[in-house]
Amino acid sequence: MLAAADALFAGADAPGAVTMDAIAAAAGVGKGTLFRAFGSRDGLLDALSDTKFAPVREAVEGKEAPLGSSGQPCERIVAFLDALLTFKLENRHLLRAREVASTGALRTERYRWMQDVLRNLIEDAVAGTTAGDTGYAAHVLLSALRIDLVEELLAGGRSPEDIRRSQATLARAVVGHLPKGNSH
Repeated sequence: MLAAADALFAGADAPGAVTMDAIAAAAGVGKGTLFRAFGSRDGLLDALSDTKFAPVREAVEGKEAPLGSSGQPCERIVAFLDALLTFKLENRHLLRAREVASTGALRTERYRWMQDVLRNLIEDAVAGTTAGDTGYAAHVLLSALRIDLVEELLAGGRSPEDIRRSQATLARAVVGHLPKGNSH
């Protein structure tokens, strides 16, 4: 079912064009089977993208630098954002369907996990920052990776390498300008 959905989303010009009926037909199952397995179209998209996202999550939760716990905090931030950008570039068809065509992408377990990881990395990189500041900074950095923005940058002639470089510069600037301690 996931493979059929992936193929349909990859071939679709518009995310809304892929219906649960089309996915069920391509998978050779009834529509009810899809709903029992995934609950909704968003649930199916989340399951499919979570499967593809697993290697990023494993690298972050591992020890190996630059993503894992042995990396330096600021460089882990840059590497984490780069891994997210790479994932989004490689899976634009899925993310366009989930981030742009539906609501609630910021409420998914994966987004909450990404925001928590980034917030914790920022806290490690900048001693004395407040939870409010690190949480806000994490949301700001993640918002720069929305697939609609990334695709707009690509359509405007920016290469993936240019976007990576700009993202790294932004991350270092945001982290470097966070207030330390409790003074605001």
